[in-house]
Amino acid sequence: MILRGEQIRAFREERGYTLQELAKRAKLSLSYLSEIERGSKRPSLKTIDKLAAALNVAKTQFIKGDLTDTGLSLGDKIRMLRSEKNLSLQELARKAGISLSYLSEIERGTVYPAVSTLKRIVEVLGVPPAALMGQEGTLGHKLKALREEYGLTQAQLASMAGVTAGLIGQIEQGKVQPSLKTLEKLSDVMGVTPCYFIMEQGAVDQVLNMMNPELRDLLMDPRVQSVLSLVSNLNEKELQFILNFIKLFKKSELS
Repeated sequence: MILRGEQIRAFREERGYTLQELAKRAKLSLSYLSEIERGSKRPSLKTIDKLAAALNVAKTQFIKGDLTDTGLSLGDKIRMLRSEKNLSLQELARKAGISLSYLSEIERGTVYPAVSTLKRIVEVLGVPPAALMGQEGTLGHKLKALREEYGLTQAQLASMAGVTAGLIGQIEQGKVQPSLKTLEKLSDVMGVTPCYFIMEQGAVDQVLNMMNPELRDLLMDPRVQSVLSLVSNLNEKELQFILNFIKLFKKSELS
């Protein structure tokens, strides 16, 4: 996390507090607070909470740049933004349509939510998806989110995809990039296309925005969505068969 130690000092001096007084108010040691202000210590989010409360300012005043650049975990980002909006856990959970216990686990970092859940959360918080996603939009995080959404352990997913559990763990941690063959195996198990894992956040929205309204409406038709869902699970030979059938059908229409 990139913390603005000089900003903490500025707020402290503006309020006429000595180092000792702020340390006492925030229940921190004098030496630790001094190191934070000098930028030689990187405090936890809990410590930032204490300092913000003691100085009566928003926590984001201490952070350099956007939340996406801070190195905060997804749960910490949600908690910080929720606090900025003066929302309790119960209020955010209710407005986002998720359970209180599930939101609590997300903020603690014990679970990673599905993309659909994240979208509801950012809508309530009034921030763009990128403000929360950051590195969480990487292939590894997408795989972990989808795996947990299906209720699979790393070992179970590995067994179903015919790979080792160690490889799944390394992919989720971002330590290795899977081969296309491995990605196809994982996609088959998860019922998604390989593109789901490699497309950048917002890429799908950008493609949709480039389409004319008629085509966009057609793609959103439930019947078309059903067809696309079936097509996404076809292998190469099956897809080629369907394409050949469509060509033959169109040719017969013209003759």
